[in-house]
Formats: sequence, structure tokens, C-alpha cells
Amino acid sequence: MCGMTGWVSYDRDLTRERETLDAMTATMACRGPDSSGTHVERHAALGHRRLAVIDLPGGKQPMTAHTPNGEVTLVYSGETYNYRELREELIRRGERFDTASDTEVVLRGYLRWGEALADRLNGMYAFAIWDARDQKLVMIRDRLGIKPFYYYRTADGLLFGSEPKAILANPLAKRVVDADGLREAFSYCFTPGHAIWSGMRQVEPGTIVTLDPNGLRERTYWRLETRPHTDDVEATVGRVRELLDDTVRRQLVADVPRCVLLSGGLDSGTLTALSAAHLGQERVRTFSVDFADHVENFTSDDLRDTPDAPYVRDVAEHVGSDHADLVIGPKTLADPAVRRAVISARDVPVTMGDLDFSLYLLFKEIRQRSTVALSGEAADEIFGGYKHMHIPQIQQARAFPWIALNIGAFDKDGTGVRPGLWSALRLDEYRADAYADAVGRIERLGPGDDFDSEDDFEYRMRIMIHLHVTRFMRFLLDRKDRLSMALGLEVRVPFCDHRIAEYVYNAPWAMKTYDGREKSLLRGAMKGMLPQSVTWRPKSAYPSTQDPYYGEELQRQAKDLLSDRGHALFDLMDRRWLEGATGCDPATMDRLTRLGLERTLDLATWLEVYRPTLELP
Repeated sequence: MCGMTGWVSYDRDLTRERETLDAMTATMACRGPDSSGTHVERHAALGHRRLAVIDLPGGKQPMTAHTPNGEVTLVYSGETYNYRELREELIRRGERFDTASDTEVVLRGYLRWGEALADRLNGMYAFAIWDARDQKLVMIRDRLGIKPFYYYRTADGLLFGSEPKAILANPLAKRVVDADGLREAFSYCFTPGHAIWSGMRQVEPGTIVTLDPNGLRERTYWRLETRPHTDDVEATVGRVRELLDDTVRRQLVADVPRCVLLSGGLDSGTLTALSAAHLGQERVRTFSVDFADHVENFTSDDLRDTPDAPYVRDVAEHVGSDHADLVIGPKTLADPAVRRAVISARDVPVTMGDLDFSLYLLFKEIRQRSTVALSGEAADEIFGGYKHMHIPQIQQARAFPWIALNIGAFDKDGTGVRPGLWSALRLDEYRADAYADAVGRIERLGPGDDFDSEDDFEYRMRIMIHLHVTRFMRFLLDRKDRLSMALGLEVRVPFCDHRIAEYVYNAPWAMKTYDGREKSLLRGAMKGMLPQSVTWRPKSAYPSTQDPYYGEELQRQAKDLLSDRGHALFDLMDRRWLEGATGCDPATMDRLTRLGLERTLDLATWLEVYRPTLELP
């Protein structure tokens, strides 16, 4: 895993811009603490920071291949899990290798297959290739959007980077957030390709973006497609188990210490049990996060029926893992330095509050003992695990389901936002248009596609899964990548294997719930591998602190903001609302008030760190 950046300019000599390239590359140091490299020629400058995971002595970047017609240079972030098979195929076709790295496999794969290389890769990746033979830049991102990839058009080329901060380090990139960027920040639509910063875009998942002297072109090489599903329940469960077993085996490959993030749920329990089976005599290492006195004082809510700790212990004892808990106190969780670190890592003005802070602190602890971690991200989106997916009102709502009824960490009405701003941004209209556009791209299984076409309910549930996989899941993947890579920790997500996503997406909803519960296919695939307590545990969201001190500390920090009359924050947030929120009893503070306080402090921190120019409507 690494950080990359670059600059292509057809009108200037970039050999004179090494200082700027170095500044862009330096912003990626957290993603790649092990080494740094640059490649500069007249019209292309590439920078790379490396986190060494496979072939530690080799695999240094930028990596260049010399051909009779010119050089081809690669900067690459991520992992290719089928690199060994591809390497063997390339050797049979006459390619010669100087390293044992997956990076060189990608580079030589491009020399052999060109852009069609993307169709052969299994992994999480974002990479850029400068092909001097045609003065062409090729940018490719993995199918599900696990690894981030941003670019910014200039008058004579473009800038790119693993994160916006790399691009913003170049004077050509303007730190402007316009009304459209604010709409995206506040709406939780997670529009594909959107980057909040004016003029900046993301390479969309499953997409190849090519720049040459004739201009910019995009080509989609993968999308989540509707196909007939002809396997019965037994065969489907068997295929899911087969795919899970294969992807966990592949993703355990590393030349550095590995671990699994264990929450005590079905998803993380699955990865822990399968990892333990593959590692054999080598004990699997597991980590979990908890809060001081959380179990003793736990109160159930609409997202969490039970605390995680008892179930974590059940899994750890069942597989015999080398387990460690990180217990976080409320003072540490509310530390403004942690908020600043999270905002700096994520680049966005709104986080998930204490959920992000505890995850960041967990990653910081894990990095002391491991370099690679497996995480259960995406299982809920792919297998249908969220509670709100099973609520009839949300199933039928003509809106993004994660905000349809103010569920979870997302507030659909903008608690704390300055009066008039919500309507000036036309956020309700923006969401409605975004939803209609997203649904319009989803194919429905019709007569002739299968012996049974989709009825209206089945189509609604296809929409539900598709929206989660192509929008909400990408948001969570970006969150996981940024918070882990800010600490030089590589997090792998086995449930995001595109083969699993494709197969399970097309299984009918009745099959996804065949035992009357959520995630039936996953539960069936893991039969006998997990403790019964975990196998049948209801879905529980990532833990959130219930300690009143956390809310009290939010109020104290918000009061400090109120004393700064000229803070740019109040161009966005409502001062009167904030005054009221700081005066309520923290012991009885409701979820939306706490959310509004977190949003306010996030925005204030983001404005202080990035100092953007806001173009308000």
C-alpha cells in the first residue's frame, strides 16, 4: 500500500518543477513511511511513497520499464491478489522479471496487454502509468473503489494523487469549495466521481481515465450488472463459501505481520475464522475497540442491541486468536488533537464523529504490532445486513435509504446548519435528483432474462443493494482507507472481492433472507465455523460511546468556538442553535444534538486546517 501523485503538462518543462513535485509527494508520507521516489521528464512528473508489504527489498517506485520505443513508468497504490498467477502467465509469454513484487506484475502486464490489463486484476488498486511512447497518462482504479484516486485538470494537462492534499500542494490547484461541493458535503449522496473541491474529480471505480495531447477520455471496464441467478439456495451458499475461502487465502499473503479487526459480529467473525483455518499453526492476531465501562453501562438503541465485548471474547476463544482490546476513555476520544488528525486524514469537512475517532485510535494501536489488517467492510452492503434494509418504510422510500428516516450517523435535515443555507443550496432538490439519477442506472431483470422476472418488491430490493454498494459502501471504504493509511496501516477488505459482489448482488432477496434473518447466505456459508452466539447475533453497528463526558466535552469545545465571533464557521452553521446545544444536559443529550455538535466542530477544524475559499450560493 502506498501513496502516489503526479503532474502531466504538455506546455512546460517539468524537469524545472522538482521542488513542487517533492512537496506533492511529501503529503503522502503517511501512506508510505518506508521509502520515497520520483520520476521526472519534460512532460511528466511522478511521485511515490511506499509502504512495503510484498517483496520488501524490491518493488520500489516509480518503476520504469525500458522499451525500444520509449520508457513506461508506473506509480501504484494497493495490492493485486492474483499477481502470482499473472506473473506465471507473463513469464510463459516471454516477460522477464527483476523483482518478486506485484508492482512489477502490473507494469509488465500493461506492456503485454495495455489497458486490458484492468480486466485481469483481482485486488484493490489505483495506479497511474506514464507511457512516454505515446506521451500518454493512463489512470486505473479498482472495481469497487477501495483505493482512492483524484485528479485535477489544468490548462495543459492534469494533476493527480491518492488524496486531495497531494493535488492541493501544487499552486495550480485552487482551494475552492463551491455550492456544488457544499451540497455534496451536506447531502450524504456520495455522488460517484465527486471530490468536493472545485475542479477536482475522482477516477470512478471500475474506470480507466486516459490523457494524451488530444484530450481526456474515460472508459468503464466494470460495473455492477444485473444477471439471471440460476443456482438454488444450497448451491449459492456453497459458492459463497468457496469465494470467501479463496479471497481470504489470497489476502493473507504478505511479508509483514497481519491481523484481523474483530468486532464480535458475523462479518469480522467470518474473516477471523477463515484466517485461523488458513494460518494453521500460526495463531491469527485479532484486535477490537471498546470504551471504558461500556459493557457495565450499556443501553441498547436503534442500531445496537448489545455491546460487542462478550461476542469478541467468544470468537477469540473459539479460534484461539492472539487477541488485544483497545479500551478508550472519553477524554482521549474527545481530544481535539484526535479530531484534527482525523479531519487532516480524511480531507472532508464532515466525519462520523466518535466512530471515526475510535477507529483512528484503534488503527494507531494496531500499527505498533501489525502492518496489514483484514476488515469486514462491505458485508452488510453486499449481503443485506443493515437493519434499515428490512424496514418496509425504507424499502419503499424514494430516497437514499441511509438517510430516509434519519437512521445512523446521518441527519437528513441538517441539524445546526445556518438558517437559509439548506434552502439556498437546494439540498432537498439535489438529493432527489441524485437519487433519481442513481436509480435510473440500475437494470431490472425482465422477461426472457430468467424463468422468473423481478416483481416490484424484488426490484426495490435490487435498488437497495445497488445504492449501498455503489454509493454508501464507497464512502465507508474511503473512510477506512484514509484513517488507516494516515498511520501507515494497510487494511484489506475481503468482502469487496468483485466476484463476491457480482454473485451475491444477483441472488434474489428471498435467497438473501432464506432463514428469515439478514445475511442468510453469509450465515449459511459459515455454518459450523463460528460460536452460535455470534452466528445468530443480530446486526450491531460499529460501537459509539455512551459516556456523558463525551457530550460534555463537545459542549465545552463548542463554547470556545462561540467566543470567536469572526470564525468562518458561522457562514455555514447556526450560532443560535449552537448556543442552545451547549446549554443542554449532556446526560440526556439526544442523538441529533450530539451529531450537530460533532458536525460543528468538524467543520471548524476543517476550515482551520485547509483554509478553503467558500463560494456560497
